[in-house]
Amino acid sequence: MKIQLSDHFTYRNLLRFVFPSIIMMVFMSIYGVVDGLFISNFVGKTPFAAINLVMPVLMIMGTLGFMVGTGGSAIVSRTLGEGDRNRANQYFSMLVEMTVCGGIALTVLGFILIRPIAFALGAEGEMLENCVLYGRIVLLALTAFLLQSVFQSFFVTAEKPGVGLAVTVIAGITNMVLDALFIAVFDWGVAGAATATAISQIVGGGVPLIYFLKENSSLLHLVWAKPQKQILLKTCTNGSSELMSNVSSSLVSILYNFQLMRLSGEDGVAAYGVIMYVNFIFIAIFLGYSIGSAPIISYHYGAKNHDELKNLFRRSLLLVAVAGGVLTALAEAISLPLTGIFVGYDQQLLSLTCRGFQLYSLSFLFCGLTLFGSGFFTALSDGATSALISFLRVLVFEIVAVLVLPALLGVDGIWLAIVVAEGMALVVTVWFFIRKQGAYHYM
Repeated sequence: MKIQLSDHFTYRNLLRFVFPSIIMMVFMSIYGVVDGLFISNFVGKTPFAAINLVMPVLMIMGTLGFMVGTGGSAIVSRTLGEGDRNRANQYFSMLVEMTVCGGIALTVLGFILIRPIAFALGAEGEMLENCVLYGRIVLLALTAFLLQSVFQSFFVTAEKPGVGLAVTVIAGITNMVLDALFIAVFDWGVAGAATATAISQIVGGGVPLIYFLKENSSLLHLVWAKPQKQILLKTCTNGSSELMSNVSSSLVSILYNFQLMRLSGEDGVAAYGVIMYVNFIFIAIFLGYSIGSAPIISYHYGAKNHDELKNLFRRSLLLVAVAGGVLTALAEAISLPLTGIFVGYDQQLLSLTCRGFQLYSLSFLFCGLTLFGSGFFTALSDGATSALISFLRVLVFEIVAVLVLPALLGVDGIWLAIVVAEGMALVVTVWFFIRKQGAYHYM
């Protein structure tokens, strides 16, 4: 039986509706991990470190898609809740057009800046050349990656999360198969990993574009739309928290790499890369829930259905809190075999990585609630509150922690910085939940 945005949501219906988004995000994380897995085991530690050094730069350029997807889907969902489907399609189409224009501009900029940026981050010699090679190949598919990020959110808004999941699975399998072919069989090294990623992103962004251009059974389809500055500005404002979160996370990753290069050298950067790959899989569950639940929240907020909004808020808090405890326990239990998949060939590096992940994964106790809090306010079109949570969580608390704790605890302080930052961010999130309840009637 089809679940609609207008339904009343029990725990069962809520989980059924968000499940495709969760699996979609987990699958995206897994196929992103495959690049690192093949590079680390088939090419070597230095190319692996190079990819992890340049990856935050590429992610900063890709944040436009997350901003438009989350900020725009909240506006479109709210418009659907108000009963104006034609206007919703106009907004949706205009945002897709703007994403394509932004992607082309960022690709040109990235090609010019990737070498000086990699050099400024400390890459030299072979590492520098690997950074530039990987970065430029992946940048060729940047526009498709931005569209993939945008459509992830809009598939849920269109009441087609299952189609979004199918597209992600297809793109993921493409990446995995091509990684094995280009790296393990053809021995193309870093170029092979980058080419596999670029092709998979073209699939992930191109297939949804074709789907929405043609007549379909979803709530949305692409039409010719004129730019609307007010909606574009509202989208950027509303999605600014996701932009801030992704940009800040990338900047913090650069700072982590700098600190680790100073304290542990190339091994530290490689260890952090492994932890990030594994961390993405766990965090993807929380991100998937946030993406999957946001259109429901936006719809009922637009329809002024306060009782259902309260229902969604209570159930979501419980589900996310329980998931945080379960994922933390799971991460601690399987930390050794997980990290061993990447760096089992080097005992010293394995020991450093496993210890780092065991400390880092304690953050799962808190981060689900802070991520949901930021996404919840985005869904309510309160981009300012959402952005402030993200700004404090990453750009203030985590930067301060990663600068201060290593002076007290050495390398362990770097791994624990995220735990301290997420704990402080949770306090801020709870404060906003309490302070904003009168304005939005969710408690």
